[in-house]
Amino acid sequence: MANHYLSIEGIGKTFSRGNSTTEVLRDVTLGVAKGEYVSIIGHSGCGKSTLLNIVAGLTRSTVGAVFLDGSVVDDPGPDRAVVFQNHSLLPWLTVQENVALAVDKVFSGKKSAAERSEWTMHNLDLVHMGHARDKRPAEISGGMKQRVGIARALAMEPKLLLLDEPFGALDALTRAHLQDQVMQIHQSLGNTVIMITHDVDEAVLLSDRIVMMTNGPAARIGEVLDVTLERPRNRIALASDRTYLKCREAVLKFLYERHRFVEAAE
Repeated sequence: MANHYLSIEGIGKTFSRGNSTTEVLRDVTLGVAKGEYVSIIGHSGCGKSTLLNIVAGLTRSTVGAVFLDGSVVDDPGPDRAVVFQNHSLLPWLTVQENVALAVDKVFSGKKSAAERSEWTMHNLDLVHMGHARDKRPAEISGGMKQRVGIARALAMEPKLLLLDEPFGALDALTRAHLQDQVMQIHQSLGNTVIMITHDVDEAVLLSDRIVMMTNGPAARIGEVLDVTLERPRNRIALASDRTYLKCREAVLKFLYERHRFVEAAE
């Protein structure tokens, strides 16, 4: 595992409240290569977001460790940028100011004011939001807010981009456009991405590998599927692609079998 860019090693997480304890994750081990796009999928309550929060440094694991580029992860840091389902933009700031806030925090002392301003606009242009630089979050759509959130994350130049169901609250058409954009950005930047999703088609379309979690409590990695589709990918062409359909079937079968197992146990 030590040779991987991101190493998740023997992670376990137990939450305690009063006299009761709940084991959310047990012995989760995963290595991610630099530039790889990995999706984590599983039923609600399987600890996907908890695992993402541990990698982000927002939550401490009970056992195990996370290493990014050889350094241990134990706190939040600018080397890991998170995009949540809720865009979390500051409503009193403009689109440009929301991104500039992150840029100034990370690059103060490294870039001049003019360079930081130029870098802010570069990242807004990357997600096609440069035209809305002076608008506030209340004046733009949900999809546009998510674009700004992604621009803000990319502007930090993180070693690892963490996406927690970033398209979950969007309508189908907006979701598809944003997925295509994220694919293009990943293609051009070669950034390392971990994405939490409930959407099987989204996982197959975007990912190099899909990590399938068993049902909680004490969730662990059940299977890891290699998605051997060539890049760049076209969603229309893939609709009838045999490899795409086989990957989709494998994930659905895993999720369905797990769900049926849970129902039988209840």
